[in-house]
Amino acid sequence: MKTVFQHIKGDKTIWAIVAILAVFSFMPVYSASTNLVYVVGSGSTLGYLIKHMVLLIMGFAIIYGVHKIPYRYFSGGSVLMLPIVIILLIFTLMQGTVIEGANASRWIRIPFVGVGFQTSTLAGLVLMVYVARYLAKNKEKEIKFKESIFQLWLPVAIVLILILPANFSTTAIIFVMILMVVFIGGYPIKYIGIILGAGILALAFFVLIAKAFPDAMPNRVQTWQNRIENFSDKESKEAYQVEKAKIAIATGGPIGRGPGKSVQKNFLPQSSSDFIFAIIVEEYGLAGGLMVIFIYFLLLFRIFVVIRKTTTIFGTLLVVGVGCPIIFQATINMAVATNLFPVTGQTLPLISSGGTSIWMTCFALGMILSVSASKEETEEDILDDNPLDILHETI
Repeated sequence: MKTVFQHIKGDKTIWAIVAILAVFSFMPVYSASTNLVYVVGSGSTLGYLIKHMVLLIMGFAIIYGVHKIPYRYFSGGSVLMLPIVIILLIFTLMQGTVIEGANASRWIRIPFVGVGFQTSTLAGLVLMVYVARYLAKNKEKEIKFKESIFQLWLPVAIVLILILPANFSTTAIIFVMILMVVFIGGYPIKYIGIILGAGILALAFFVLIAKAFPDAMPNRVQTWQNRIENFSDKESKEAYQVEKAKIAIATGGPIGRGPGKSVQKNFLPQSSSDFIFAIIVEEYGLAGGLMVIFIYFLLLFRIFVVIRKTTTIFGTLLVVGVGCPIIFQATINMAVATNLFPVTGQTLPLISSGGTSIWMTCFALGMILSVSASKEETEEDILDDNPLDILHETI
């Protein structure tokens, strides 16, 4: 056991938090999967649990592998990955998957594995690292808006435009997180205001185009509109899900019905992913719900500890850029389940079932642990890295 811990570097509390969330997730996922088995008529509860366990084990392998990589490699690596991500997003959009009449082309199928891969989550991660790299490289310079448009905002705009048609909530989260990172990174506030205004105008233009040519993106804008309207409409499909989630939370009481004894999981269509927090509160009560919230806030606290100890600007911005979205996503998921926010489709990190979300969360955590494990990196070592040199070393 001692030799195992010798190979684990970085913040040990973050390792412990990830392990606790992963182990805790087994029972809610196993319990909630009965909806897919007996209502939808797909697979078996044991099968879903084993799949979830395998995905988490692979996730831990990703964390271990990534945290062993010196974090300076992520700087140049983001430049190499950006064109690959753009190609993947274009390929994903071209698939044109339609679910219940709505354009939901978010996934590509990984050959031989049979797992759907949501390219937008990878794109968001790469984009955050790329933005951190740009800000760190220009920390001593006076940033000129015209230059930053081509070097920073053009790649950001291309990626967000490619994600937007199929996944508005992810686009919004990435955009807000990028604005937060550039603010922390010292990007002039007056320019941030211009970019925010440009983003709102771009969204309005997209909505107008989608309304004018509905066949190009079947019902997508209508889906967003419906979700906002349905937030206050008690008769809608989304309201039905939220109503069942609220019943689950209300009947949970202080200590819950007990593991596996949820009733509302049989009525909630997304009980093992989008609404798993409601199932947790129903089975483990207010105490279980508060414990989950506490663990995520503890993770946020440890992320700030890593930020405080980091000696480089790039390391600081990297941890902010990949760490805060995890907490933000968890907050949105719990806000949806408690009817504080419209339905978005965001999962609960490391607890909800699903492949891509688990892996990308683990990749982000691996990056944070790599930063926390590093003691000797300097800004010059990181920013002098040529992306082509990194590719040569890797090969």
